[in-house]
Amino acid sequence: MASPLYLTMLAGPVVAVPVPKPLTDAFVSAEITESATGPSGFQLVFSLADDSILQTFFLLTGSSPIPVLRVILMVTFGGLPQVIMDGIVEHHEVSPGATQGSSKLVISGHDLSALMDLVPFDGLPYPATSPNDRVEAILTKYGAFGILAQVVEVPTPDRAVPAERVWAQKGTDLDYVQQLAKEAGYVFYMTPGPLPGTSQAYWGPQFKFGIPQPALNVNMDSWTNVENLTFRYEPRNSVTPTVYIQSPALGAIVAVPIPPVTPLNPPLGAIVPAPQRVTKLKDTAKRSTAEAMMLGVAEAVQNADVVTGNGTLDVDRYGQILRARSLVGVRGAGLAFDGMHYVDSVTHNLKLGEYKQTFVLKRNALVPNLPVVPALAY
Repeated sequence: MASPLYLTMLAGPVVAVPVPKPLTDAFVSAEITESATGPSGFQLVFSLADDSILQTFFLLTGSSPIPVLRVILMVTFGGLPQVIMDGIVEHHEVSPGATQGSSKLVISGHDLSALMDLVPFDGLPYPATSPNDRVEAILTKYGAFGILAQVVEVPTPDRAVPAERVWAQKGTDLDYVQQLAKEAGYVFYMTPGPLPGTSQAYWGPQFKFGIPQPALNVNMDSWTNVENLTFRYEPRNSVTPTVYIQSPALGAIVAVPIPPVTPLNPPLGAIVPAPQRVTKLKDTAKRSTAEAMMLGVAEAVQNADVVTGNGTLDVDRYGQILRARSLVGVRGAGLAFDGMHYVDSVTHNLKLGEYKQTFVLKRNALVPNLPVVPALAY
């Protein structure tokens, strides 16, 4: 028996509230993309009649006193509500139809990180602060939007004496936070929820472990819960980054290769192919040993995946919503590709009576290293 599926839409300038019924009646489709390495985005399509409230509701964006319009999308499936998007409308497009009643309004935007990309703060000083202190200070400004900061401290914080050096911001808040993340070997992204009106802003290492989601089953007759799933094995994707560390004891610069498997990137399979390429990281000799190693580890994590899976599933058949930035098991794909994979991105496609997802899986090894994978949710 199919589980009931409900889509709840909220909109507003700062605090989003349920939209009027004419908007939900005009809903055609929604597409939401979650990415493990960048901002998430959305696109909503509505039918547009000449006398529709949509002619003015979403077009208020950009006009005073509503500079930005916030949109929250929440899906209730199997009695469990989940926020799948909390973002800002950035673009409108009206497509007039050839016949009456066939016009469409398409609105699109990105998650709340788009708020951080509106105003440049070049030259804003941050005296005697570490990178994570600066990130926390920046994210505090967006607390009114329900953004909660989750910031991981860098291994070797550099708090320069104000008389010697004062850190200064470059570009918008988003530009600067992403720059600091790159310099520390970290990632930055927004995760909507868990409650409507709240989002988690994560700045820290990209972890590829945790509690896995229910397994994706292929070629298992009635147990099959995906529509299609294909895998590619590309060993040339794996790279060995080389960092250069200045050793006072030896009085020389030492080259240190970083393996593809690290504590932040554990092997998700039993056989880890040897990297076929070597890359040299520039300017690492000018940094401390810990900073140089973090950059090398981050580069290794980003370039260690040799297996890529692309697939499509129906949420009702799968039994829950697949989410990015976490692990999922695969069964029935064969010895080389069964086992745990990291969900790199997910695209939600919602229409009336239909909820499907396309997804991309990543893995740094072949052959499962676990005897079993979770078939059901915990």
